[in-house]
Parts: sequence; C-alpha cells; structure tokens
Amino acid sequence: MEPVKISVLQGWRWGPLALTAWAMPAAGQPPAPVSAATFEAHARFADQAASNDTLRLTNWVSASGDNRGLPFVIIDKIGANVFVFDARGKIRGAAPALLGLARGDDQVAGIGQRKLATIRPSERITPAGRFEAALGRDLEQDLLWIDYDAALSLHRVIVGKPADRRHARLASPTPFDNRITFGCVNVPAQFYDSTIIPTFKGTVGIVYILPEMRPLEAVFPMAAPRTRTRQAPLGSR
Repeated sequence: MEPVKISVLQGWRWGPLALTAWAMPAAGQPPAPVSAATFEAHARFADQAASNDTLRLTNWVSASGDNRGLPFVIIDKIGANVFVFDARGKIRGAAPALLGLARGDDQVAGIGQRKLATIRPSERITPAGRFEAALGRDLEQDLLWIDYDAALSLHRVIVGKPADRRHARLASPTPFDNRITFGCVNVPAQFYDSTIIPTFKGTVGIVYILPEMRPLEAVFPMAAPRTRTRQAPLGSR
C-alpha cells in the first residue's frame, strides 16, 4: 500500500470543503487489448441478471487481466445497476444505483472544484471510463473515491432534498427514475456496508462505468464483436 494522503478538496457534491484520507492507487498501464475471439465466460455472475454490455465488458476484463489482479466494479448506467467482483472475476454482489441526472459519458472539465449551486442540470453527469478507486472520506461520510480530482464517488444513498425521493427511486422496480444525483453513484446502505467495504478494504480496485451514448469499444480498448453476415440465396438480390 502507498502512504495515506491527507488532502483538502473544494468538492461540489458535499459542500465547499471535503477532507479525505485514502490510499493512492498504484500507477501502471493496463494490459494490451485482446480480440473479441477471446471473450469467454470467465466472469461468474451466479444468478444476477445483467445487460449484454455488462456481460461483454466483464468477460473482457477477466480474459484480458485488465483489472491487474484487483477487485473491480462495473456500473451499468442504462440499467442503473452496480456489479462487484473479486480479483478473479467472481461476483460478490449487485444492487440498483442512483446516477447523474444528465445523460452523457464525458465529465465537465474542472467540475470537481465547483460549488454545488453552480452545477447546471445538463452538467450532472456520471462519466464513463476506467478508474482506479479506493475507500476514503469526506467531511460527512466514508465513501469509495472513483475519481478524487473530479469529486466523483460511490457511497450510501443520501436523503438529499425531500423532493428527490432518493430512497424511493432506488427501491423502484425500473431504472427509469434512477437519474437524480450530481454525478456520484448512490447505492443501498446495506449493499455498501456488506459488499463495497469488504471488497475494497485494505486494497485499491478498478471501477468501470459503461457508456450510454457511445459503444463500449469507444471507451475501453476492446475489439469490436464479430458480426455474422448472411449470404443471400441464389436468385434473390
């Protein structure tokens, strides 16, 4: 583990100042991409339902070793789901999530240094990408830092404004009302305590956030899946 760093951040999701203490993720380049032919059922999902993109990305991570032997999380924004895996690709748990109000895949530059009141609804995005994550704190709670500089984290669902109805949205059976946050990922408190904390305690890990506006291959170094072309029978053109 790297030395613990203490820093002060002018974060926009919890107020003007957020004091953090977290283990800095280790630097390093991910392995070279692998071809679509190597997509195998390495990831073991147990009985959890998952989207096709979630399955494809999870299998690629396990097949390519992109997680570098670390636990990893896959966040499906379209399905509003969070999947947590151990370092060998075995699922440890899944839960619904609340995500950024605005749809999009790119973080607004410098948003981590802005105050909450200055963030427009169109800027409240949960960005897509690959992030090195670690447990930490702000002034109010412990959380999983996904991108410290951007003040992007995964944490227990907060109450927020009464009109937000965050707990009710999280408990609803569809993902259509799960877009409400300023960009952070909110999960049920029991899931955070029983799955996120044990998975990341004493280690860093990787968080993959699936895109919703672009294909997977535009965000992650995956080979495009092969498509079968059907040959027209003779005489029909």
